[in-house]
Amino acid sequence: METELRTGLSAAAIVAIVCNSVVAVLILILFVILYKACKIPSCPERAPVLAETQEPQRTEQKYLLAAA
Repeated sequence: METELRTGLSAAAIVAIVCNSVVAVLILILFVILYKACKIPSCPERAPVLAETQEPQRTEQKYLLAAA
């Protein structure tokens, strides 16, 4: 009677199924995060600000190199 209730799956097979399920859930969470990140538009005003702040640093570095 006990053999009739047994499903026939070994412990290793059950562990593999559980691990694959966890990986599937993590991949799903990753795709949700990527989807939400792609919906947020990047601000075009930030790029010129970064370019302007990098220019004085470059000139200062040129002066430091010339002074040395």
